[in-house]
Amino acid sequence: MSVKDLFLVLVCGLACACQAGAQESSTLRKIRETGIITVGFRDSSIPFSYLDRQQRPIGYSIDLCHKIVDALKERLKLPALELQFRPVTSANRIALVANGIVDIECGSTSNTLERQKSVGFSVTTFVALSSLMSKKPANIQSLQELRGQVVASTAGTTSIKALAELNRTQGLDMQIVAGKDHADAFQLLESGRADAFVMDDVLLYGLAASARKPADYVIASVDLSVDPYGIMLPKNDPEFKKIADQAIVELFRSGEINQLYQKWFLTPIPPNKIQLQLPMSAVLRRVIANPTDSGNLGDYR
Repeated sequence: MSVKDLFLVLVCGLACACQAGAQESSTLRKIRETGIITVGFRDSSIPFSYLDRQQRPIGYSIDLCHKIVDALKERLKLPALELQFRPVTSANRIALVANGIVDIECGSTSNTLERQKSVGFSVTTFVALSSLMSKKPANIQSLQELRGQVVASTAGTTSIKALAELNRTQGLDMQIVAGKDHADAFQLLESGRADAFVMDDVLLYGLAASARKPADYVIASVDLSVDPYGIMLPKNDPEFKKIADQAIVELFRSGEINQLYQKWFLTPIPPNKIQLQLPMSAVLRRVIANPTDSGNLGDYR
């Protein structure tokens, strides 16, 4: 081999190595080396991610993540890949994914441009609208009716951030109290320590349906925010994101997503056989027909 030929071989080899290194996913490498994928879950985000009677994570988002894990098993040729669940909260979920402690978060996390600075997101899997819950005697139908009252929301959510901004700009003089999770925020309303609970509509329906006395609560839509949910992923890991997105989009294209929606939103769900009876919204149908991972909330209005 001539010096020229040897030089060409070395250059080509170096180029290929650089290309492979650029494409290598740190998340996939960690999963391959450990044989474990760590999945973050929420324990009270009905029907997305919560616990059954055996304290096992179940829900719409959990089912989606099982599909992603199946795709990873095939991609990495690891049929025995171990799925390790780790509980997360509204307050710590982003940090746990950003720091690599959790590989993927399967809950009810809104994809926003601000959050995209720290983490990545799959294509949108659900679109929620803000609502408020109050007790039936009060029958509160608007945020303006909450002037000077105590309002609960959940720490670390887009809802509590939007609520605080509205309180400031419109001078509503609300006292905003934060629950550490959705169940805790609901208890503030249930116990009378708050006059209303502001959160995503689907989460409020889930909490009301699973309450001791579901008929005691009323839910009203409010024009506060729109929240596209996605599976939270590590930032700047396009190869890992591609696998997650492809698994979800395949559910969209095959129509299997309709069966999953029926299972979690339109029929009685475990463990208490509660019924949300929440039809699929027009905006979610648009997302399923044209998948997007946009964090621009205006794209969903």
